[in-house]
Amino acid sequence: MLDKDEVKDTIVGVARNIFSRFGFKKTTMDEIAIAARKGKSSIYYYFTSKEEIYQAVVEKEASLLTQELNDAISKVEDPMEKLKVYVMVRMRTISKLANFYNAIKNEYLSHLDFINQIRVKYDQDEIHMVENILNEGVQNNEFQIENTSLAAIAIVTALKGMEIPMFWEKEEQDVEKRLNDLISILFYGVIKR
Repeated sequence: MLDKDEVKDTIVGVARNIFSRFGFKKTTMDEIAIAARKGKSSIYYYFTSKEEIYQAVVEKEASLLTQELNDAISKVEDPMEKLKVYVMVRMRTISKLANFYNAIKNEYLSHLDFINQIRVKYDQDEIHMVENILNEGVQNNEFQIENTSLAAIAIVTALKGMEIPMFWEKEEQDVEKRLNDLISILFYGVIKR
């Protein structure tokens, strides 16, 4: 017999697929119950509302993104390479997390109290992660940055600006080239030397 956490995880997994296909507004508790092979009342035993399930889904995807990024950068020693890996993994992973991406980007979900909290936490976590990489590069005398906090904000902002065009591209090679060009500009700037 499954314990309560396993059942909740199953419901969240099923709901992830449904929300990513139909969106938050069009998804119903009935659809989640059917896909989870549970009665609707069973779903309500574990979650009080569709909003609570969606929150669990978005938090799960945010956790997956953070884990992917931490795993990827922990395997790399060189700060410059670490920043490259961070950018590549971030962009590839976030494109696979439809619910998380919709939660942080779409204004029609702003009425959900938890969405703004997730947006703020995600922004802070991402800036902190990039700033740590930049600080490591400064300490190793590989980067020359006066204000790593400001530089981290600029890098994260640039990455966010690339998200929508990147997701429109169907060719992996184009995405890879764009990311490499962005990384080159981040590292070397646009000023002729």
